[in-house]
Amino acid sequence: MEDVKISSNRPSFFLVGMLVSALLYSTLFFLNDWVTETIKYDLGVSWIYLPAGLRLFLILIFGLTGAIGIAVASFAISYYGVFPPDLITCIGIGLISGFAPLLAKWVVVANVNISNDLSNLSLQKILFCVVIYAFMSAGLHQWWFVLRDLESGSLNHFMVMLVGDIAGSILLIALIKYGIDLLKRDKLRQN
Repeated sequence: MEDVKISSNRPSFFLVGMLVSALLYSTLFFLNDWVTETIKYDLGVSWIYLPAGLRLFLILIFGLTGAIGIAVASFAISYYGVFPPDLITCIGIGLISGFAPLLAKWVVVANVNISNDLSNLSLQKILFCVVIYAFMSAGLHQWWFVLRDLESGSLNHFMVMLVGDIAGSILLIALIKYGIDLLKRDKLRQN
């Protein structure tokens, strides 16, 4: 269950993983925000949330490094744009955004046989991970919103966030799979 080890000879991997995670997450967040503007349910809650799938994907690849990158990006997005600039609220949102998928990965790895290099990751295992992650993310976000007395904290918001995280994750995974399949077909044609 060990993620990327930070050692004196690997700090560049750590920094690159954090930056890649932060940049990809931020970019997809704003793209998703623009594309799904008409189907937003409320502040911080959407019926389709593609960045949820990216969070999970980045955690599966980078582990703790990805979680930190996502947390930093999510804090910045929340503090400088989405939510009122309340430092404590936005720190919590960042931490939940970055570490809920890492917690889900740990739960899944502890209960399902997934190799460290992800070589035995099947569609069923991915879907199990998506559902566990979506419950953790939506639950922790809504719990935090209730604690911080935000309007978004309710059972209805939890359900919409859960659906949005699952739908966004499945859509993103499908897009990635389709892209990989296209690359494979193109490579076969060239040979």
